[in-house]
Formats: sequence, C-alpha cells, structure tokens
Amino acid sequence: MTDVRQIRRARAADHDTLVALWERSVRATHEFLTETDIGALRPLVQEAISDDALELWVLTERTDVPIGFMGLAGHDIAALFLEPARRGQGGGRRLVAHAQGLRDGHLTVDVNEQNPAARGFYEALGFVVVSRSPLDDGGRPFPILHMRRPTASDPSTRHAD
Repeated sequence: MTDVRQIRRARAADHDTLVALWERSVRATHEFLTETDIGALRPLVQEAISDDALELWVLTERTDVPIGFMGLAGHDIAALFLEPARRGQGGGRRLVAHAQGLRDGHLTVDVNEQNPAARGFYEALGFVVVSRSPLDDGGRPFPILHMRRPTASDPSTRHAD
C-alpha cells in the first residue's frame, strides 16, 4: 500500500490547527500535566508556533489535513506531536528522518522524564540521554532528559549515569 502522507512546511493558516493538535497529543501522552498546566502552556505553544525562529514541518494525509508536526531549531527537535490516533504508524519516524535529511550531523531533543513512551521512541531511533535537568525551561517541576543522536563520526556520545 502506498503511503499518501506528505511532509511540508507549515503555513500561517495551519497555526490554530497545530495548537489544537498539540493539545490533543499532550492530553494523550503527558498524563502528568494538569488542566492548569495545559492552560498555562497553550499560549506559549501558540507563540512558539507563530514564531519564525521555529522551522515547522507538518505531516499531512491525502487531503492535506495535518496529522502531526515537528519544530526544528537548528539541530534540535524542539517539538514533535502526532494526532493520538496516528501514534505508532510511522509518522514520528518520518518526521525525525526528515529532520535528519535537513541537518548534517547530530540531532538533539528534550523529553519530559515523565513521558516514558517518548523516551522509548527516541531511544529506538538511536538517541541517548546525555544529561538531565530537574526543571523544565519554565522552571516547573517537570524533569527534562536531554537526548542526542550521534552520527557515525561522533561515537563519543555517552549515556548519562
């Protein structure tokens, strides 16, 4: 069967759709977040999605409907979210492969420690934990695992102890 999904750059018209997709994805995968947390994060996500500093890529179905998206900041996968019903179907792998095709060398990603499925996903793609922060970027008590996927020429990346 032919894969009809496409990856394209996000358009301004996608922004509200991507924020709603983010929220559905977070509700399905970030069980440690409260309603208050999600409400506090929503405007930050809206701002990040609207900011040209984040290179946004959208995974779409045949009808150009977004089913996932990824934000890149240099070599960092700053965001990767999928529709909950689309998890486990290869869309996340496609987005990471797309990021690798766009960037020479290593990729990095930060993962919430309380999201073991995300950690497992990235580890299955060759990422390793290189450090841990006890708080997220906003100073909230959500520990962050800093992960990196080394390239063949960079075998020095080690696991954090």
